[in-house]
Amino acid sequence: MKKIYLAMMILSTACIQNKTGKDMPVKDYFAQQDSGIQSAGIKMIPISTPVGNFNVWTKSIGNNPRIKVLLLHGGPAMTHEYMECFESFFPKEGFEMIEYDQLGSYYSDQPTDSSLWTVDRFVDEVEQVRKSLGLTPDNFYLLGNSWGGILGMEYVLKYPDHAKALIVSNMMASAPDYGKYNLELQKQMDKGTVDSIMLLQSTGQIDNPRYGALLEDYYHQHICRLNPYPEPVARSLNHLNPVIYTMMQGPSEFGISGRLSNWDIKNRLKEIKIPTLMIGAHYDTMDPEYMKWMSTQVQHGRYLYCPEGSHLAMWDDQKNYYPGIIQFIKDVDAGNFVK
Repeated sequence: MKKIYLAMMILSTACIQNKTGKDMPVKDYFAQQDSGIQSAGIKMIPISTPVGNFNVWTKSIGNNPRIKVLLLHGGPAMTHEYMECFESFFPKEGFEMIEYDQLGSYYSDQPTDSSLWTVDRFVDEVEQVRKSLGLTPDNFYLLGNSWGGILGMEYVLKYPDHAKALIVSNMMASAPDYGKYNLELQKQMDKGTVDSIMLLQSTGQIDNPRYGALLEDYYHQHICRLNPYPEPVARSLNHLNPVIYTMMQGPSEFGISGRLSNWDIKNRLKEIKIPTLMIGAHYDTMDPEYMKWMSTQVQHGRYLYCPEGSHLAMWDDQKNYYPGIIQFIKDVDAGNFVK
């Protein structure tokens, strides 16, 4: 009992800085923000679209009026679940974090109107989420992985003054360039394996168990190098909405064939004026040198390299990934950000 009491006393007296720069008890950071019935920070946010109104799932962890990080998952149509690992790092730094399932993903509404699945419509959704959560240019940090990186870049291009900083994790600024880099990665594979993948893909046999088995080695090399996959990653993969995923990017990394196939904003990176962190990884499906180049194209960029990481470097290179992100956020917050 004495140990429990001591732990509670330490928690109640530990401090983080509030908006004015003064210390506030960590217990206030973890205090419930909900009014009425407590819901563990979970909020279903109403979203207006051209084809009707729907709801998206969010979960806020912590209460920091100065640093609020909205996480944008990949896919499209994956889930927030594979990003749950941020819970082991951000709260203890005093960063408020918001997990979020985009429309069409497992924990949010899943309408079937195909006109909803466009970059512009998703960007509008993020803006509605921002407003509903009360995120402001003084505290709104946007962190997107993979497709979430596309969404983050597109968001700050449309709303250049609504966020304080942007973090693009493992996403090149051009789908055609991304496709070319993956062709280089495929040259490192057994030609027979690649030919079999392409044959099954071109004949519409993506549900064939052999198709998934052939992709498995590629995914363990370049998507997530931990074997077996961490439970949240496996859970997120099981909850993928394959209809939206295939419609927007194609069935796999072996040829981008969906609505994103011609997406390219590399010539617009110079318009991004807020502090921006670009993250690349050695084993990623995204060219790490290209990610480094992207950091030189935005007005205020920094590059973070993960030498042991893949596409999900937040899992397989945590010792480099999180310290780099945390330092970036702290530098922006302190007003002394430098490239």
